[in-house]
Amino acid sequence: MPFNKMINGYQNEEEFAYYLNEKKFGRVHPIFQDLLYKLYKNIDFNDTIICWVNKSKRKADIYIKVNHLVRGISIKKGIKNSVHVESITMFTKFLKEIGMDDNIIHKFLYYHFADETINGSGKIRLSSVEYRKRYQQDIDIINKEFNKKKYIDKFINRFILQGNKSEYEVDAIIYGVVDDFIWITNEEIKYIIKKHLLDNWPSLHISCLSLQSMSRNLNYNSKYDFCRYHIQIKWYNLSDQIMEVMATYRNTVIKSSPNFNIFE
Repeated sequence: MPFNKMINGYQNEEEFAYYLNEKKFGRVHPIFQDLLYKLYKNIDFNDTIICWVNKSKRKADIYIKVNHLVRGISIKKGIKNSVHVESITMFTKFLKEIGMDDNIIHKFLYYHFADETINGSGKIRLSSVEYRKRYQQDIDIINKEFNKKKYIDKFINRFILQGNKSEYEVDAIIYGVVDDFIWITNEEIKYIIKKHLLDNWPSLHISCLSLQSMSRNLNYNSKYDFCRYHIQIKWYNLSDQIMEVMATYRNTVIKSSPNFNIFE
């Protein structure tokens, strides 16, 4: 598949940092220049780029520094990209803080645990498919509330740009590998998420983002039971949405060269 190769996410981050670090702006490939122009505005061909991998648990995977200005970049590759994970306790607290109605929160917890309880103590667990067959109307009610405009900026910050631990925002997402990638800025993320806010899915979602349990552990394996108490946010069509931004939101479409190999 495009924008991919047989390395893991950590290796991918290291390759980006290795390629960019201590290079002059004028010496990097034009696709990197396009991104850096967008992030820094005033940048000269002789400016030196400093780049390093973020070792802490934050949204940014690498940091890029030019002229004392640091930008955080999240890097994704492959399919079914997870953009956020947190405990169900913390997420429920967040929903209350932003003013979500208790009735909606209870419906959400029933959906999340799918065992007829709001705390995961039920004996019979349903798959997401089976739950939708029985309770699609409740899911529709949750979706209608979760996708209201008054909440969307808070969800975007929580899930994609900032998380629940960092005081700094991610400035862009890179999707792909160092010699074949596309990108989207935080401004464009907000645009595309809001553009799809009225999309109609049968599953639990907020715009393009899918909300699900890390695992419902239908096999009752004690090793994975902790997963039932965490929510995971996935952006399944991330590459499609970035391309949509490139086609509709930017003045020009940026494409990586098929002959570009930074290791040559």
